[in-house]
Amino acid sequence: MAPSSQLQAPPPWPIGAPAAPEWLVAGSIWRLLGPINLYSRQRGEGLASQASGGRHLEVLEAAQPLDSLQERRQERLRIRLLDDGYPGWIEPNDLLGQAEAAPQPRPRPWNRPAIHRRLDAVVAFGLKALGQPNRYLWGGSLGPDFDCSGLVQTAYASQGIWLPRDAYLQERFCQPVAVQGGITHLLEPGDLIFFGSPQRCTHVGLHLHNGSYLHSSGTTTGHNGLAIDNLSPTNGSAVASHYRQSLRGAGRVMHGHDGSPLPA
Repeated sequence: MAPSSQLQAPPPWPIGAPAAPEWLVAGSIWRLLGPINLYSRQRGEGLASQASGGRHLEVLEAAQPLDSLQERRQERLRIRLLDDGYPGWIEPNDLLGQAEAAPQPRPRPWNRPAIHRRLDAVVAFGLKALGQPNRYLWGGSLGPDFDCSGLVQTAYASQGIWLPRDAYLQERFCQPVAVQGGITHLLEPGDLIFFGSPQRCTHVGLHLHNGSYLHSSGTTTGHNGLAIDNLSPTNGSAVASHYRQSLRGAGRVMHGHDGSPLPA
């Protein structure tokens, strides 16, 4: 038997209890009832990601109350999303009325044959998003405004298949597929295409067919939202040419992410 000091006491609130400030303690797990924003830092702006209702999070660090100008407020909570292991900061008040106490979720196992059967629906999700008015949003994963990896993750998540959140993590997660500009015959619909520098992946798109891909790109070198480009060397579009020149490779989703934290 483990020493009593190593035993974890059950939480003082029942499963399904609505979130309350005094219960937002380290180790507590909550199921979201509505969407929330995750921030990249404890204070200030900087959207890191978004989470929809139905997802689970664990509080990593409880918020500390501060006294400022005679008004009592709380710092953000440090949390980790349990579906994809993604950490971030959230406003404690965003959980009030928007989350309920939950047990540790169990990830659904996915193998390649099961994933393959869902790829038409994954691609269909992306194309439907393309048909909605949208713009590029750093950290966007709820829609209609997405960033590149948020679009890819959410398209797969629409079928219950979780991928890591960021493009460089998605690249590590996938099985490599050989691709070059104009040489795309090994790609299948639903594969991911990765772009960036030789040192790091910074952009990702969802392959459709014959080297065409759907992606959300920004204003500097992109479309400021969702668009379809392709890897053909004959495509003289400035955006397509930019990404073709920064092509790193492609990858195939072989399994679902179990939610464990991934190294940065």
